[in-house]
Amino acid sequence: MDFTKVKEFILGLWDSIISAGLLSDTVIFISRLLLPVLGIIILYRCAGSLFGYRREKEVWGYLALPNGAKIELNHWENIVGRAMSSDVCMEYPSVSRTHGAIIREPDGNWRIYNLGGKMGITVRGKKLNTVTTIRNGDIINFGGVDTVFMKDTEHDILEDNSERKSPVGTLVLLTLFMSILCSDLCLSMAESGTIIFAFSSLALLMWGSYLITRVLDREAFELETIVFFLCAIGFSVVASSRPQALYKEIICMVAGVAVYWILGWFLRELKRAKACRWYIAGFGVVLLILNLFMSESIFGAKNWLSIGSFSFQPSEFIKICFVFAGAATLDRMFAKRNLILFVLYAGLCVGGLAIMSDFGTALVFFAAYLVIAFMRSGSFAAVILSAGGAVLAAFLAVLAKPYIAQRFATWGNAWADPNGTGYQQTRAMAACASGGLLGLGAGRGWLKRIFAADTDMVFAFVCEELGLIIAVLAVVAIVIIALTAIGSASESRSTFYVIAACASGTILLVQVMLNVFGSLDMLPFTGVTFPFVSNGGSSLIACWGLVSFIKACDTRPSASFAVKSGFKVKKKRSRNEEN
Repeated sequence: MDFTKVKEFILGLWDSIISAGLLSDTVIFISRLLLPVLGIIILYRCAGSLFGYRREKEVWGYLALPNGAKIELNHWENIVGRAMSSDVCMEYPSVSRTHGAIIREPDGNWRIYNLGGKMGITVRGKKLNTVTTIRNGDIINFGGVDTVFMKDTEHDILEDNSERKSPVGTLVLLTLFMSILCSDLCLSMAESGTIIFAFSSLALLMWGSYLITRVLDREAFELETIVFFLCAIGFSVVASSRPQALYKEIICMVAGVAVYWILGWFLRELKRAKACRWYIAGFGVVLLILNLFMSESIFGAKNWLSIGSFSFQPSEFIKICFVFAGAATLDRMFAKRNLILFVLYAGLCVGGLAIMSDFGTALVFFAAYLVIAFMRSGSFAAVILSAGGAVLAAFLAVLAKPYIAQRFATWGNAWADPNGTGYQQTRAMAACASGGLLGLGAGRGWLKRIFAADTDMVFAFVCEELGLIIAVLAVVAIVIIALTAIGSASESRSTFYVIAACASGTILLVQVMLNVFGSLDMLPFTGVTFPFVSNGGSSLIACWGLVSFIKACDTRPSASFAVKSGFKVKKKRSRNEEN
């Protein structure tokens, strides 16, 4: 047998396959099948670990009732009242719905606040006017009902006996997901070296973050895994639309992860966070003023600030300042002066964004304001009044800015003028339809030629190239992050963490809704980015900061680096042992 001829035949056949594009088509076809499967498994494992764990409430103290029952104090701030929503529910007619608040300071001391109960509060036989310190064994009278305060001097955190899925397996799957995306893009795009470097950097950053988590003696990495999953899709979007921007995306990714770790460390000390609240709020005002007077207008919205060759969106960073300022602790929640100050601050932020014609971001801020206002006041009336004011402001904005009315007129009628007012939405809907369930393949779409396809219409972009399944999984990922904030709220130590986490989850969720439904003409087109997926460094960094608030709310054992674990740990005892 002439092996030389056999070799020449094989090489010729291989060259024919390459020249015909059969190899790349085969690889992309296989990857189109694998990517959705990997995405589903990754999110399933993360969601199972986040929501499958049975959360154990921490016990910081007790209130002993006259009938001998003991009510646990499960938070650092506890509302005492007759309402079922109270942390300490006392079903006595003489106790008001919201009677008082028992608060643990970071140094371990406890205070009690009078929230205007109709029959008042007495501590150690003396009438309480506003606030006083309480000690172990003090008798506290709520509306004629005597209770005994008992401080848990040896606070125990129950050991994590659940079978938490190892994050290593999920990270390996996510690394494979990134590798397949990278391979597809290299076969479809010319800048293969840049693409390989970008995805390699993303994978190294992910594994490096996990190693830091382990060094800090933490195990949970579900939230971060979900975010890196979204960022992998975002890198695919940037590589397909603007490959030269990948280097900038890597830098912003590193900056975002750094903000996540720094802010998480900062939130470990609640006293420190409270002390800096107004400084951070002031920094947000400075950013807003700079944005108002020094930014440049791009397509009607004056929301970009340029310093030399570097440009960014200050409104993205104001989100972090806004959440930080709004997440006041419980001793200030019912103070009208403090709430009014926050309303004014929110009005300044939303009004400033409206003046800059950035109405999409203003709507995101307003949604976060409604959540914060309700959680701080507990009043539906305040929320309804605020919503009514927003409707009036929106009506005035439509009168003052005619192009806003044009967007509302286009809403639901994009196909009436497909080459005019409905140009972007009609192309986005066509791209969604052409992508099908599995997509055309990373880098093979045509929507990227349309303006703002990789930012404001990125959902349609992902649908076209990666398929409807991956696009829906990206939405599901954000929903999981938001639900994590809600699920952690009832067990979180402080209202500061709860409000900040819920407000952050609201911002991320509302942005997704506006981006997805705006692209598909189900809502007015607002030009809001998809968190972690849209091309944009400012948004990427700010969204990492918002996730750190959600992480700080997680009190599962060995879960959050933002939660101190310097307490004695003991195994959960059986009921027989306790009796």
